[in-house]
Amino acid sequence: MSAQRRSKVKIDDDYSKLDQYAILLHEYYKSLRKAGFTVENALWLIATKDSYPDWLQDPTMKDIRNHIEDEED
Repeated sequence: MSAQRRSKVKIDDDYSKLDQYAILLHEYYKSLRKAGFTVENALWLIATKDSYPDWLQDPTMKDIRNHIEDEED
């Protein structure tokens, strides 16, 4: 058996606001699905911005970087 090699994720500091928003939506959707929400309910919550937690309203590059690093561990 050979050991799996982990590739290092390059963190790009030049995310546009649109990129950051797309990442936010994707991560929010994945979290909702992981928590057991149906596809329909997860999409409905994503479409309803009033349902977003306060801390999720405006992610920073530091937040995105920390999330990516946490997933690598």
